[in-house]
Amino acid sequence: MPQPVQQVTKAVILAAGRGTRMRELTDELPKPMIPVRGRPILEHIVTGLVENGVTDVLIVVGYRKDVVMGHFGDGSDFGCRVQYVEQVVQDGTGRVVDLAKAFAGQDPFVLSYGDILVPPQSYGPLVDADGIDAKLSVKHNVDVSKGGAVFVNSDGWVTDLIEKPAADEPTSPYYNAGIYTFAPCIFDYTARLQLSPRGEYELTDAIKEMARSGRKVKAVELTGDWADVRDPEVLAELNRD
Repeated sequence: MPQPVQQVTKAVILAAGRGTRMRELTDELPKPMIPVRGRPILEHIVTGLVENGVTDVLIVVGYRKDVVMGHFGDGSDFGCRVQYVEQVVQDGTGRVVDLAKAFAGQDPFVLSYGDILVPPQSYGPLVDADGIDAKLSVKHNVDVSKGGAVFVNSDGWVTDLIEKPAADEPTSPYYNAGIYTFAPCIFDYTARLQLSPRGEYELTDAIKEMARSGRKVKAVELTGDWADVRDPEVLAELNRD
């Protein structure tokens, strides 16, 4: 008999940054709380995850944490339980994942950046743990110079990842879309991170090491709408739509 697929019921959302590229829009709000189509970006993420069976959410807060916590409270208004942890030192996405270690325990969890918008159905493949070590969402034919180029073999396994590849580096048609599923073994890799050339601890370096060391890292291609709400221009386009 095939083993039942494990449903992921925990999610971590990274929402600690101010979002300086948003300029005056983040004078009073952290970027994840900026409205898109009448609701904060972060609310779109939380409700999309809940629609797919997530029951427990950890929001990593920092800048204007009071706004986030005041909006979501204990999560009961959104059909889930919400906890918070503060990122005091802004030293990269790799170290911030470690803040979720106690929350995750021995369970797999979905992780999303707090400025990535997708339709609720896009979370569906990510909430199935499938007995693998990680899932990495990708978009096809997006400009990888603005993010991570993900290298995928013919069976859909991630073999490498290069952050913002230079002109002389290999490239890929798959772009890191910023939503993941991790087994708890991710913490073994974030614990060993070294500072990147940018002076930060990079989550993508941990994922790269997982893939290179033979861990089962699966690429999940997102086929619906996807937006990295990185600047006022993207925000204005979303709100026009």
